[in-house]
Amino acid sequence: MRRTHPMRGGIVWRVLLAVLVLAAAGLAWLAYDFGRFARTPLAVAGPGQTIEIERGSSLRGIVEQLRRRGLSGASPWYWRALAERQRVAGRLHAGEYALPPGITPAALLEDMADGKVLQHTFTIVEGWSFRQLRAALAGALKLRHDSAGLDDAAVMQKLGAPGEMPEGRFLPETYAYVMGDSDLDVLRRAHAAMARTLDALWPQRAADLPLASPYEALVLASLVEKETGRAEERPQIAGVFVRRLQGHMLLQTDPSVIYGMGERYDGNVRKADLALDTPYNTYTRAGLPPTPIALPGKAALAAALHPAPGDALYFVARGDGSHVFAHTLAEHNRNVACYQLKHCL
Repeated sequence: MRRTHPMRGGIVWRVLLAVLVLAAAGLAWLAYDFGRFARTPLAVAGPGQTIEIERGSSLRGIVEQLRRRGLSGASPWYWRALAERQRVAGRLHAGEYALPPGITPAALLEDMADGKVLQHTFTIVEGWSFRQLRAALAGALKLRHDSAGLDDAAVMQKLGAPGEMPEGRFLPETYAYVMGDSDLDVLRRAHAAMARTLDALWPQRAADLPLASPYEALVLASLVEKETGRAEERPQIAGVFVRRLQGHMLLQTDPSVIYGMGERYDGNVRKADLALDTPYNTYTRAGLPPTPIALPGKAALAAALHPAPGDALYFVARGDGSHVFAHTLAEHNRNVACYQLKHCL
């Protein structure tokens, strides 16, 4: 019988042992390096950076985008292993994600799996016209501009309100949106918010108002919005307009005249402008103008439906945003002379 040489058998075992030790060391190093990768922040240079993931993007495509931008030099295999470990592979959502300094690969994958897309905001300002609203929306970043090229009537058709005049119909508030949303989405939400607000406020209105409908309240609120420089004066301004309507007096409000002038307005209202009849000239036509002249906020709507009591029928601007109120024309003329013409007695 042939016998194995003892020395040769010992060498084989030592080689096998060395291989096992090296393999274990390699696996340990790989585990350490993988853990370091998962915990090490991406190379984000500063605040404000984002990553945009298009619909249908694969994990490999996402990793390639990170590599191109110098945010991560790790192997795609590491990213795949991390996604599998976190059980998020195959359920990463498209969208725009914030990359704050210090964010790790593990945190980024969790954000994508949870759909924590970056939110942007757009503020509709009280007193804007619909034209100003559309111009501001056209400049909003990360928003699809689906209304570009549409006239106002077509926009209202898209919003499900065909034939409705858009002026005044959108509630001034701050609206959140995400990349991929449309400007029509923002308008649709603002339109619905104004309708809900009017529906809630109209039944609680003060008694004996000279308003036949919520739309007339919207028109009046728009006048209040444009005439008011200080928030606390809104109910007083509304009170003057309501008493003038009740007394069948002309409203004589310059912002409505200016709205009717359109592009002819150059920053000044002259006597000829006050005499030129348009549907919005409240110096030549009685009652409310035919439509709102701006977007009134909630406070202006509340003031129009709950005007302050009193006997004032006139007001004039002081020049600091506030107004002086008067009951008689003679008193009003003295106030005009003092605060507008600087001829105070």
